[in-house]
Amino acid sequence: MKKEYLEIGKIVNIHGLRGDVKVMPWCDEPELLCEFDRLFIDKDKKEIFTEDAKVFKNTVIMHFEGCDTPEAAEKLRNKILYMHRDDLELDEGVYFIQDLIGLRVVDADNGRAYGTIKDVSQTGANDVYEVFDSELNKTYWIPAIPDVVVETDIDGEIMKIRPLEGLLDAN
Repeated sequence: MKKEYLEIGKIVNIHGLRGDVKVMPWCDEPELLCEFDRLFIDKDKKEIFTEDAKVFKNTVIMHFEGCDTPEAAEKLRNKILYMHRDDLELDEGVYFIQDLIGLRVVDADNGRAYGTIKDVSQTGANDVYEVFDSELNKTYWIPAIPDVVVETDIDGEIMKIRPLEGLLDAN
């Protein structure tokens, strides 16, 4: 089942004297975090509105509506920021990592089950899926490339792959 709210970053510190906070982004590009006018904060997903955001090194400096002092900003430290999934439209073939976690991975040709996706590593060249087979207590590393990943069905909770020769032997 798809999550309605997706983690997008964590407030790690205050910045300056006007109530700004420093956010460690949990998205592919820090610039993406700057595009949101509204986010949601903490476990109760309270709506919070962004007045200003800019990338600073590998973090994002944000100013939220009503957070105008260092004391107010300090209260936000270590809080998780969420986005609503409907606030971002993904291109075809692009998925939220949180939607990939838990997908069953099977062979596109013979239906053999390889396990479920436990994690996604972003290597730069391409993502790599960590697939764990609980029956064999074995982990496979599957490159997220078109030559291997044949179909990704988020709603059906399944990914079909066609392993390259020797790929699974190397795991």
